[in-house]
Amino acid sequence: SAIRSKCQQETEIKNQHKDIYSKVENHLTGHPHLIPRNNAIFKQYSDHLLDYLNQSYFTPLSCKDQLISREQAQILGSIRRIIQNRNLIIRVTDKGNNFYIGSAVEFEKKAQKFFSDTNAFIELSYNPFNEILDKVTQLLNTLRGKDLIRKWQYEQMMPDRTNCELAHLYFNPKTHKDGIPVRPIESTIHASTTKISKFLDKILRPIFDDKCKDTTIIDGASLITELSKYNKKGLLKPTTLFCTFDIRNLYTMLPQEESLDILMTFLHAHGYRKVKGISIDTIKKLASIILKDNVFAYGKKIYKQTTGGAMGSSLTLTLANIFMSEWQKKLVEEQTKTGEFYGRYIDDIFMTWNRSEEELRKLLDDVNTWHPNIKLDYKIGNSLPFLDVQLTNNNGILLTSV
Repeated sequence: SAIRSKCQQETEIKNQHKDIYSKVENHLTGHPHLIPRNNAIFKQYSDHLLDYLNQSYFTPLSCKDQLISREQAQILGSIRRIIQNRNLIIRVTDKGNNFYIGSAVEFEKKAQKFFSDTNAFIELSYNPFNEILDKVTQLLNTLRGKDLIRKWQYEQMMPDRTNCELAHLYFNPKTHKDGIPVRPIESTIHASTTKISKFLDKILRPIFDDKCKDTTIIDGASLITELSKYNKKGLLKPTTLFCTFDIRNLYTMLPQEESLDILMTFLHAHGYRKVKGISIDTIKKLASIILKDNVFAYGKKIYKQTTGGAMGSSLTLTLANIFMSEWQKKLVEEQTKTGEFYGRYIDDIFMTWNRSEEELRKLLDDVNTWHPNIKLDYKIGNSLPFLDVQLTNNNGILLTSV
């Protein structure tokens, strides 16, 4: 390589091989494949993977590529020095796929403002990591012992003690919002409850997707399709207003016990007493430990979340969607009754309106009182951005741009 020593490359190859191989092995030995770990196919795959990585890393670069690599390494080194000397931070923006560069001190003030505004966390004086890991293990052992979950389900949800670690929190800037507030993201990849969260999400999300597809916006393109249908029905008039609103800190502000109850109500309402052979009471117990034992590190402190769920945990998104499907029922009924469009993409909502703006504002101000944890910020106009598209009502003609 033009930049890294042979020793560094060998270490990187070893780490990549271990990471990729373990993921493939765990996938193929689990349900539904159940391939024995001593099967010769694993040794063959390991050898092929190692050969591929060695070839990728040790194939010499051309002279031109070596010069480019060295130049880029120098540029990156220069950027690192500037960031360090000026106490700056670089973050990926929320919903923008861009980079934010700003003062580390000012960014930390935004993070502390989030903590104080939401009041959803308590600081702990000790690290309960082992306590939570034991609690998760005991719950799964109890459920398996009572035959409430199957063996393959038990194995998929059981945390691996050898690589479990405390989750950690970081923030991404919402550059599309006034004042550039921050969105919390928890890295829970090796947390004690991560495997349970992924398992529950895998069995519950398809149910939500199927039962709530009529009010779900998948992306900007799907919204354009739905509004085109609205337009073809002759409902888009020169005076039609567009309205967008987003729920403030939805994931963080979900009431935990109420969210679990709404999950149960949702499953009952759609005829589910069991999902993949697991009773909904057992599902509630598993979901409860994910929400109520969410502990993470931020800086040099350890916190426990007392309201909401981890932004970064698989199940949180599905619980938020199910909670919002209940919260929005009255609003959906109102829009359906008048032939208007209503669609939601997680915490972002788009509506059409053919009555006065005053009536719309009155409705939205009322909606803001429906639940103490659910607060919305709205915009009204004939041209508004939503996700990655700009939607314009040009005298009764729908115009869109990306």
